[in-house]
Amino acid sequence: MAVNPPVVAVQELADAVAPLRALPEAERLRWSGVEGWHLTLAFLGEIPVLDVPKLEELLGRACSEHGVHRLRLAGAGTFGDRVLWGGVEGETWALRRLAEAVRAAVGEAGVETDQYGFHPHLTLARAGSAHGQRRAARRSAAGELQGLAARLEGFRGSEWEASELHLMRSEQGFGPSRYSTLRAWPLARWEE
Repeated sequence: MAVNPPVVAVQELADAVAPLRALPEAERLRWSGVEGWHLTLAFLGEIPVLDVPKLEELLGRACSEHGVHRLRLAGAGTFGDRVLWGGVEGETWALRRLAEAVRAAVGEAGVETDQYGFHPHLTLARAGSAHGQRRAARRSAAGELQGLAARLEGFRGSEWEASELHLMRSEQGFGPSRYSTLRAWPLARWEE
């Protein structure tokens, strides 16, 4: 389940990230495909076909109870020595509430989701597997990722409207994961 930034917002971030990908320390990273950048609200894994109609009904209801909101891609950070991510600013409180509603709907439908807390971000790159690496190598990777994140600290993209929730499908294989939207629901628009 995800909110997808518009092409213009993704391109702004891609332009800011491009010089980083040319740096020597970036060679050891596995970079995410730009076409797959999205804000994951909940990772569902495989869903049994029989659970899909109930899930779709509950997600549709959740979307009707949560309004469109304004966001921008901004800054960057790391998850330890493993992930470089692009950040999000704006009405992130609304995005968090939507993520909570999505997770509740998924649970009500009897579908399991990840157990990680929601942190709005786009995954830009991953370091090699930390499993089996020596501690010094992991510290080095963490320092390199933090250095790359620092270079994106001042990035502020254009503001955009988050107006849809997407049920995403990921296809794993050789190279970056590929993502496609299976279904989308509009978020509510209330008259002011």
